[in-house]
Amino acid sequence: MRNLLFNKRGFTLLELLIAVVIFTIVGVMAMGGFHQLVRQREMASVTMERVRAIQRSVMRMSQDFEQLTARPIRDATSSGDMPALYLNNNGTDVIEFSRAGWSNPTGINRSTLQRVRYRLLDNKLYRDYWTAMDRSLNNIPVQVQLLDKVTSVNLRYMDENKQWQTSWPPSNNGNVSNNQQSGVAPRSLPIAVEFTLTLQDWGEIRRVIEVPNL
Repeated sequence: MRNLLFNKRGFTLLELLIAVVIFTIVGVMAMGGFHQLVRQREMASVTMERVRAIQRSVMRMSQDFEQLTARPIRDATSSGDMPALYLNNNGTDVIEFSRAGWSNPTGINRSTLQRVRYRLLDNKLYRDYWTAMDRSLNNIPVQVQLLDKVTSVNLRYMDENKQWQTSWPPSNNGNVSNNQQSGVAPRSLPIAVEFTLTLQDWGEIRRVIEVPNL
């Protein structure tokens, strides 16, 4: 009995060192896999947030063009009317127009029409809107950034002859059309609008929106 007890022995130092090394290797591999999983999750989260931002922006623009309305506005100096839809080539503005369907859930005393402007500045797409349709010097637009990494925004407009135009109201050799001279053009709308967003990471996104005949 005594011999059996004395024959039992524990682990040697070498065996313990080998066990520690194996445990360390397994732990390092497990932590590496965990960190890789965390990085992949963060990348997926960033990608999904980008996708949602693009979807929101495209939906916002589509809804705006779907609700175009033939409502010109008075400019801040009251010197004349600005067309219901027009392209302002001042280097940053893309397009400005009047739209209907501005929801009013709180019942504020205001119109359901809204004046909207899209502009591109420093590769960022902004949607601005005014709280009142007709301009005044103290009527400052509310500015909302929709999307970044935007290289360009291009628009085309289909006229009543189903011809695509690159400016609106339609012009002829840089001159105002006869319709605008007669006072019709400020209220004229295209029958469709095509917008193309060029993004640094997604390339081109193109949508054609039919404009309702209101």
